[in-house]
Formats: sequence, C-alpha cells, structure tokens
Amino acid sequence: MNPVTLERLNQKLQLADQLLAGRATMLEPQDLPGRYGRVIRAVDHLLGITQIEAVLGGGWAVWFHGYAGRVTQDLDVALPADRIEEFLQSAAVSGFELLARQEGRWPKMIHKETRIQVDILPEGARPGTPSRPAPTTIPHPSRMGASIGRLRYINLPCLIELKIAAGRARDHGDIVELLRVNADQAAGIRQHLAEVHPDYVKVLDELERAAREQQDP
Repeated sequence: MNPVTLERLNQKLQLADQLLAGRATMLEPQDLPGRYGRVIRAVDHLLGITQIEAVLGGGWAVWFHGYAGRVTQDLDVALPADRIEEFLQSAAVSGFELLARQEGRWPKMIHKETRIQVDILPEGARPGTPSRPAPTTIPHPSRMGASIGRLRYINLPCLIELKIAAGRARDHGDIVELLRVNADQAAGIRQHLAEVHPDYVKVLDELERAAREQQDP
C-alpha cells in the first residue's frame, strides 16, 4: 500500500479538481487528464498492436457513470482469457513492468513512465473473496461494451454486476451512489442482473433501498 503523504494528497486534490472541471467533456478513457490519459494511450497502443477487445472498469468506470466524488489511482482492464498472455508479452516490451504474479491473484503491471498500476480482470475469473466467492465469473469484454484496439468504459449494468460479484463494502457503496444518479436506468440494470444470477437481484433490491434512503428530502 502506498503511504499517505502531503504530496500524494495534493496530487489527488488536483486530480479531483481537473475531473470536476472537465466532467462534461471527458467522455472516453482517452480524455482523462495528465498521466492517466498517458497510460490509457499506452494501453491503447497495446490493444491496437494485438487487436484485443478490452474495457475499463473499477473506480474510473464508477466516476464515468456518475459518481463524481470517486477518484482512484489504478486502472482495471478486463481482457479476454485467451489473449492475456499475448497482451502481457507486448506490455513487457512496450513501457510496462510486469509485477510478480502471486498464486491465485490476477495479473498486474506498472506503467514505467507514470508509475500507474494496471490490474487485469481476466475473463472467466471468479470475483469475490476466498470465503465468499461470487457465483459467476467475469464475462468476455465484448459483452461489456468493448471494441477492438481501443479501451472503452464498461457499460453500467455490467459494472454493477462486477461490483456485486466482488461483494466488498466499498463496492456496495459505489453501487448505492451509481443507483442514486442513474435512477432512469434501474429497469435495464435489473433485467441484466436477472439474466446473470437471481442472487444479484436480491442484492440490488437491498442497495436500491439504501439509495432511496440517501436521496435528498
């Protein structure tokens, strides 16, 4: 874990200001400011070389889909299972450092120029915790809004699916905020989750109640 320093706090505040100011025009991952845009373009370069489909999930997708207060540091990139090794091999000779892979953990790498970490979300991997694994696995990026050769944001229903599958308190907190600002998409989200797993609809019901309770009077 990176230590909290005054420099890091200032960087985070500056980033939050940039994101707030440019919220209306930052419609693609490539529009992110500063070093975040640079690492996105570096990932795009790899995707273009390999012609791989990928989506950006995690905290940046939460921010994009309306939780303006969400500021993150790492990138979470979902890749097809059969293309991950090819992607990592290309990354290792194109400005990224591959981190030692621990048993049972998903691949990670560092962009050498910006020192931003990129976490790979492998298709077919099972989210959750060791004590509470998810009943489903990560879908193919093509089902989550991907296009070949250019990083796209994960669509909202699939983002909420992966957040429910992860099952952590902070993921549930993200979902509550997303539901509050995307109330007009509730029916589509519910339909998607019903097709994925019935347990996910039960979790959605609980989080929707929490979202309603947090609405301004």
